Amino acid sequence: MADYIKFLSEIDYSQVAEVGGKNASLGEMYQKLQDKGIKIPNGFATTANAYWLFLQENNLFEPLQENLNKLDTKDFQNLHKIGQACRQLILEKHLPFHLSSEILDAYHTLLKKYPNPIEVAIRSSATAEDLPTASFAGQQESYLNITNEKDLLYFIKNCYASLFTDRAIKYRHDNGFQHMKVALSVCVQQMVRSDLASAGVGFTLDPETGFREVVYLTGSWGLGENVVQGAVNPDEFYVYKPHLPTDFKSILSKKTGNKALTMVYASQNETHGLTQNISTSLEKQKQLVLQDDEIVKLAKWCVIIEKHYGMPMDIEWAKDGMTGEMYIVQARPETVHSQATKKVIKKEYVLKSKGKVLASGIAVGDRIACGIARVLESPAEAHKLNEGEILVTGVTNPDWDPIMKKAKAIITDKGGRTSHAAIVAREAGAIAVVGTVEASKKIQDGQLLTVDCAEGNKGFVYEGKVNWEEKSTDLSALGTPHTATMFILGNPERAFELALLPNKGVGLMRLEFIITDSIQIHPMALAKFNELTDENVKAKIEELTYGYANKETFFVEKLAQAVATIAAAFSPHDVIVRMSDFKTNEYANLIGGRDFEPLEENPMIGFRGASRYYHERYREGFRLECEAMKVVRNDMGFHNVKLMIPFCRTVEEGKKVLDIMKNFGLRQGENDLQVYVMCEIPSNVILAEQFAEVFDGFSIGSNDLTQLLLGIDRDSTLVSNLFDENNEAVKNAIKDVIEKVKAIGKPIGICGQGPSDSPNFARFLVELGIDSISFNPDAYLKGLENVLEAEKVAVIA
Repeated sequence: MADYIKFLSEIDYSQVAEVGGKNASLGEMYQKLQDKGIKIPNGFATTANAYWLFLQENNLFEPLQENLNKLDTKDFQNLHKIGQACRQLILEKHLPFHLSSEILDAYHTLLKKYPNPIEVAIRSSATAEDLPTASFAGQQESYLNITNEKDLLYFIKNCYASLFTDRAIKYRHDNGFQHMKVALSVCVQQMVRSDLASAGVGFTLDPETGFREVVYLTGSWGLGENVVQGAVNPDEFYVYKPHLPTDFKSILSKKTGNKALTMVYASQNETHGLTQNISTSLEKQKQLVLQDDEIVKLAKWCVIIEKHYGMPMDIEWAKDGMTGEMYIVQARPETVHSQATKKVIKKEYVLKSKGKVLASGIAVGDRIACGIARVLESPAEAHKLNEGEILVTGVTNPDWDPIMKKAKAIITDKGGRTSHAAIVAREAGAIAVVGTVEASKKIQDGQLLTVDCAEGNKGFVYEGKVNWEEKSTDLSALGTPHTATMFILGNPERAFELALLPNKGVGLMRLEFIITDSIQIHPMALAKFNELTDENVKAKIEELTYGYANKETFFVEKLAQAVATIAAAFSPHDVIVRMSDFKTNEYANLIGGRDFEPLEENPMIGFRGASRYYHERYREGFRLECEAMKVVRNDMGFHNVKLMIPFCRTVEEGKKVLDIMKNFGLRQGENDLQVYVMCEIPSNVILAEQFAEVFDGFSIGSNDLTQLLLGIDRDSTLVSNLFDENNEAVKNAIKDVIEKVKAIGKPIGICGQGPSDSPNFARFLVELGIDSISFNPDAYLKGLENVLEAEKVAVIA
């Protein structure tokens, strides 16, 4: 048995040449990681020698090689014909008797280890796969729910044949592997009954940006193939690695996917008793597939596996619905970001206009592309796709691989960030928008499209050609300015990407985007839900808060996770969170908002900012904001989060706000909590010394300060031409407050467009010794360059 069969307990990672990368990794984990608490299903593997024996005793070497020699390696026009011929050669033959006997002996040995009958999975493992430089993901076949000897032998032979799928032949050619020097090992492994529970994929980094401080998990109901192949839009979870060994909460975010299909065991009289997809009930679609303790357990296991292998990993997990136990069923090196050299050229893509949105989904990549759409139903239509066109289809699997590499962009109805289409797009250097639901129905074959993946995690497909601008910045040529350059940020989906740029944190984090996009509900409508009278509003709130017994908890958790994601991305640098600063007309547009907002003639200088927080009309809403910040700082451990109060008109009002924050459990100075004030009202400038006695720091809001100093409503188009932060009155006020605050010894920064648009304005601020300048993401690199140039000129001067 030693030559042809090895149990996982006999295998380690040094035996890739004998059992392939997948099986070597399984054996490595089975041997060395189970004592660390990680569960690996037991099993055995056929060796490369078994495969060579099969070819030798059936005289297959020469006919296989002859077929492969006929392959058109330029256009691959005959790829399908060659692959089919090779597979047929193998399927016509029989496994050698002594090999079959050893396999069955091992199978019965495995069965005896369990008190009850078990099903097994049969998984292929090529001897050149799962290497740090080539994933071979999905190139060979796997078969699930095997329950008898006949099917066992039948599907092992099918695994051998799958070494010559069209996609595997093309993949080996593209990666420089000689076809007849790659062997196939087959793993026969205890099936985890995830058909009765859930399964999915994990990465030990963010698969989109390569950010290393998180574990990213996805999952769906049933067997994991739906997640791997992208047949469903799965649940998504981010976990912060540095907090896993601590008592702090480490889950950064949880997102519910629709999980429309559930893969389960088929009945025994269908397709050899393998698997089938059934529709997921609406109730289960709304439920997350993992509890918090399971998310944390899987994340800890992922970190242990990453540490053991010394590299980022792509991991498959499964939960047994009969026992409730979690298992790791596969681990391979991550092959995109772990191999990428550190970017020194940052390319930015910015749309100059926007057209009609045909579809949207999850963005893969960070670019924009334009091309002709080719709507295909199956890989059999490969000949229709020309080089550089945009592939549009329902869902992809590994059979699409040879086709996908011709596409400039890929659009799919189904799939998540770890789906087959997303992984292949990253490896091929293409962009993709996956999980669009109906793109293949809404987009016409031959239609001109613009695919935009440059706006964060959400991708958009526009009708026609939309103009955009490309800009390249050599990051290696940028220095580190003395003045801290920071971001103005509201969208947590961009945090990991932006944190990779040279920066000193977030000088202004706006809560408004999170409340309108993720929460959508007026906080008072959650705090006073039982008092609402509009049944339509209540129904909308019930739908959005599904799974939350307490409506307030929904607001607190969503807001806390969004802030924590940004805090994690930029840690240990400061993230200064401005408490909500909607105007009454903006608050009213939130679900349930019209019941709680007054109608104002000029909301810009009305019931906004600090004055709301202690007022009975909003005090309970502010309590929810404070609860969320308590979770971020105290429960999740992000002490780099500082808070900022906007539109604070008087010193007394500032004291009132701090008092009510203390009543809500946020005590200034406790756990190093610092509370800043926005300097955006003339009173903040005139009474800067007095405000400094109340607050820990200042951030100049140049837009509102300019508005109030010049008497301009910045919402008015009639006088907008007079709005100018370079006006002498505005600059004198900024100079005045910077000098006052610096003399006291407290920090002061600025948030606004001026320093990025105007090098002279940046120089003006630098010469005054401002501590930090914050920029919007689209202006950040230009702003950084302006600050560096300003400091250079200031030194020379």
